[in-house]
Amino acid sequence: MRRLFNTNFNNESVHFMLLIMRVAIGAFLLVHGYQKLQWILAGGELQFADPIGLGVPASLYLTVFAEFFCSILVILGLATRLATIPLIILMLVAAFIVHGSDGFDKQELALHYLVVFVFLLVTGPGKYSIDRFISPSSSRRRR
Repeated sequence: MRRLFNTNFNNESVHFMLLIMRVAIGAFLLVHGYQKLQWILAGGELQFADPIGLGVPASLYLTVFAEFFCSILVILGLATRLATIPLIILMLVAAFIVHGSDGFDKQELALHYLVVFVFLLVTGPGKYSIDRFISPSSSRRRR
């Protein structure tokens, strides 16, 4: 029972769960981005929301960049903090502009993603990431 209520962090468990969270949330969003990437590659007339007035093509391309390419970076743990910035912006736009008048049930998914990406921005990708191996400060921590 004492172990169940222990509030100490097990660093290895935290790093492992950061890996699981990065891969899972990245894969979930990657599916959305891949679908939109297929729209672009198929050609034809683009139909997509233009919530902040950039134009339909620019809005779609920026969304695909964030959902598809930044999700891959998050999954790999490569430039993770940098990759979360477009994802955070995308989720803010989705929750508060695209679905701003739709109510919480439509905003909820974007807000879930937003919380996770802000968490990853603050914590970083964890020990099991490419970032750890290319970071100059990580070599000092391994000694």
